[in-house]
Amino acid sequence: MYAISLGDDGAELRPLEPWHAEEFFAHLERGRDFIGRFINFGSQETDVESARAMLQRYADMRAADTRSLHGLWLNGKLVGGVLFLNFDAASGNCEVGCWLEPAGTGRGLVTRAMRVLIDWAVEERGIHRIEWVAASGNQPSLNVARRLGMTRDGVRREAHPYGGVRHDLEVWSVLAPEWRAARVRAAHDDH
Repeated sequence: MYAISLGDDGAELRPLEPWHAEEFFAHLERGRDFIGRFINFGSQETDVESARAMLQRYADMRAADTRSLHGLWLNGKLVGGVLFLNFDAASGNCEVGCWLEPAGTGRGLVTRAMRVLIDWAVEERGIHRIEWVAASGNQPSLNVARRLGMTRDGVRREAHPYGGVRHDLEVWSVLAPEWRAARVRAAHDDH
């Protein structure tokens, strides 16, 4: 359908759709332990058919304008993705998130892809508040929120029971006027 280049390192943002089920499942298998440290994303997808069913659920939610998945490819290989976990255009609010296998880490892929998603949400869809929620122990995820210029709104203490531990969840956000101002500053700094 389309691919958006995220730089000169072979990174691309593309739709992640049901026809990618085999590639998606292979990616989940490569990254299952790493991805599952703080989130259960992909944990129920144990074969190609269940992976296809998950992608179909997200395709249906995208059609309903409530959630969507977007894959991150590096040199032609699916290594992770970004998503709208909740998308409510009527209220002007959304929540974004990500997942990566180890081969996709440390390259700024999520930050670059998230800039594309947030630009679209703010400028094309009129979203006012973009939220990012991550476990306090998930420093790479919290670092993305910081790099995106988000503000830490607060901590939901021990709100996320996962893996036998009650994790604190940090809530970060950026508002459309803040996002636009930061984008103007970044463009000015580039000149």
